[in-house]
Amino acid sequence: MYKAKLLVDRLERLSADSVWAHRASGVRASLHKALTRLDEDEDPINLELLIEMGFDILHKAAQEVPDPDERFRS
Repeated sequence: MYKAKLLVDRLERLSADSVWAHRASGVRASLHKALTRLDEDEDPINLELLIEMGFDILHKAAQEVPDPDERFRS
């Protein structure tokens, strides 16, 4: 459950300019809903799959971030 909460927080921080931000919003909403179900002692639907999808989006979004040290390399 800690991973899912951390992931929701990280997905919220994606830049709105990112291609991945729109995709992240759907996964984030689904994660939030699954966590709510878990808090209500209901079975969260596909929590592990949602966590995997969220981390995949974060990984792909991170690949788009330019390396700030790249400008100093020749």
